[in-house]
Parts: sequence; C-alpha cells; structure tokens
Amino acid sequence: MHRSDSTLRIVMLGLALVAMIAVFTGCRKPPEIAPPEIPPEEPMKEGPTGEPYKIGAVFSITGPAAPLGVPERDTAEMLEEQINAEGGISGRPVEIVIRDTKGEETEALNAVKELVENEKVLAVVGPSRTGTTLAILDYMEKSETPLISCAAAVAITTPVKKWVFKTPQTDADAVTKIFEHFKKQSITKIAALTCTDAFGEAGLAQLEEQGKSAGIAVVAKEAFGDKDTDMTGQLTKIKGTDAQAVVCWGIGAAPALIAKQMKQLQMTIPLVQSHGVANMKFIEVAGEAANGVVFPAGRLLVADQLPDADPQKETLLRYAEQFRGKYNRDPDTFGGHAWDAVQLVVKGLQEAGDDKEGIRSTIESTKDFVGIGGIFNYSAEDHYGLSPEAFVMVTIEDGKWKLLAE
Repeated sequence: MHRSDSTLRIVMLGLALVAMIAVFTGCRKPPEIAPPEIPPEEPMKEGPTGEPYKIGAVFSITGPAAPLGVPERDTAEMLEEQINAEGGISGRPVEIVIRDTKGEETEALNAVKELVENEKVLAVVGPSRTGTTLAILDYMEKSETPLISCAAAVAITTPVKKWVFKTPQTDADAVTKIFEHFKKQSITKIAALTCTDAFGEAGLAQLEEQGKSAGIAVVAKEAFGDKDTDMTGQLTKIKGTDAQAVVCWGIGAAPALIAKQMKQLQMTIPLVQSHGVANMKFIEVAGEAANGVVFPAGRLLVADQLPDADPQKETLLRYAEQFRGKYNRDPDTFGGHAWDAVQLVVKGLQEAGDDKEGIRSTIESTKDFVGIGGIFNYSAEDHYGLSPEAFVMVTIEDGKWKLLAE
C-alpha cells in the first residue's frame, strides 16, 4: 500500500507540473514585431486663393500669322498652369486672359481695349505681329498699361515709349547678322523680296539702310502679300539680275512657297530668310526646298547644339522639355517670345503686386534676365534689351535645324 501511495503521489505531482507549464507558456506574450516605418506624408502645397492677378494676351491665333500666335498662346497657357501649381504669386492665382487678333490691326485694338477696360488686366503680352503692335501703341500709352510685344520691328521701341517693351530680336539686329554672314561669303549684291505688311516694310528699310554702310547693294526689290500663292513673277525678274543672293522678309506660308518656287525656277543663288520663319511650319510647307536655307534665329532652335558654357542653354532645354511634355511637339522661337514676355510681367507682379506703374518700373530695371530670346538688360533708354548677339545663324539640313558654324 505504501509503494502505491508513493507512485500515485509522483504521478499527480507530474500532472500538476505539466499543467503549470501549459498555463505559464499559454499566458506568455509572443515577441513583439515592430511595425514598418511609414515615411511622413509631404505636406500638400496650398493652391493660390483670392482675386487673381490678370494678365492680358493678344496673339494671332488664326489668320496668316497663326504659326506665330498658336505657340505663343500655348506657351502662355502652360505658364499659367505652372505658376498656379507652384502657389501663384504671393498666394494669389494668375489668370492669363487670351484674345485672338486674327493678325488684324482693328481686331488687336478692340481686344486690348476690352482687356484693359472690362477685364481690368494689369499688363498685356503680345501682339504677334509688327502691324498689330504698332496699331495699339498709342492706346497702351494713354491707358498707362504695360505692354510687352512679341513682334520684332525696331520701331516698336524706338523711340522709347514709357509703357511699351518687346522681347523678340529686332529686324535691325537680324539684318546686321545677315550682313555679317554675307561678308564672310563675299556677297555684295542682293535681291530683296519682302512682304507688303509692316514687318516686311521694316525689313526692307533695314536692308537698304544698313547696306549703304556695309557695302552691300540691293540690286532688285520685289514684294508679295502674305496670302499670295504664286511668286514666280517676282522671282523671274530677280533671276534676270546680277544678285548673288535673295533675302526674303516675311512670315507664314509665303516665304516657304518662295523657297519652293526658287527650286522650280532652278535658281541656284542662296536664299536667306528673316527670323520670321523660325518655326516648323516653314519646313513643313517648303519640304525639300527648305534644305540649305539660312536665317538668323534665337538659340532655342539649336539649343542641344550649343556648348555647355552657353548661359542660355539650361533655360532653353528646360522650356523645350516642358513644352514637348505638354503638347507633344517641339517649341519654336515664337513661343519663346511669349515665355519671355509672361515671365517679365510675373517678375513685375512679384515686386509690385497690382500697381501698374510698379510693374512697369520693375520691367524697365530688369538686368541679366536669361530668357529664351536672349539675355535681357532693359533701362529707361532701352526697352528692347538685346543686341545682335542674341542671334545665331541657322541653316536647314534634311528638314532639321542646324547651327551654322562661321
């Protein structure tokens, strides 16, 4: 009996020990596993609020000068989107109110009156054309509203007008650059084939005036309308002269047709165009006849061919990348004119808010602004801000822009 009791006691103690171990292990917490670290969310940028700063824009979106106005409009819309995505100006949104001048003087004047008097814009960028710009200068001066034109003629800012600025390189500087090229090619006699609009007339005046001091004679002068579709008559007359090169001064499709018709007439002398053809539309219309054409242009067209030390290269490539990303096509010189104009107005708004005189004064004091058209330095005596160095000479090879090494 004694051994049985002892055995039973041992068994019971064993069972109790097992139970205690089970209870102990069952109550133990499993090892804690630290949760993965979640990076803090970036604070969302607050969108601009309040009354928008209004900028007016008048471009030739339709009509013969549409190849100029469309990229200008697209650039302005892209910049409005970018500026507001970054918080606007001092927390306020920017609104660019765009109107189509159709390339016509009366339409341009009516458009700026509506923008200034009804929309209450603080500044206007554009127009695209010389003629439409000249048509609104008096009104802009009287309304005391800053204007930054996207047209080229030297007459826009010479003599200086208090409220008027421009961003494109002038016709005067374009001719200077062309004549430098001619001197290197030993060309002393040229034929001028110019449009009957204000841009063409200004170009012809510069060719004749600068030709006297440069030793380059204009031995033939012919004209064309920007809607003309046949220039063989004018070209045949030029072919009968001793001109060593043809200089064409115009915009839109007409200069491209001139290139084609020179080929058809088997004219072998060089064709030099103005900076008015610095867009892909010229190549599209001229086709193979575009190859070999030479003209002065801003650096944008050949930005990827510039040396890395060029102070404009980074700005040019960034604008080109942004424009291609939004519109799936290459930018051109004319969109660049609008980029410069809008950025200069924005600079004025950042400094002066809705004070028109303050905006004007800020633009006038701009120094070393790296733009698409060049590096701008304005002053009370100079509302153009550039020099012939804003141009490079460009040629066309296999339908592509190429920096001309001279």
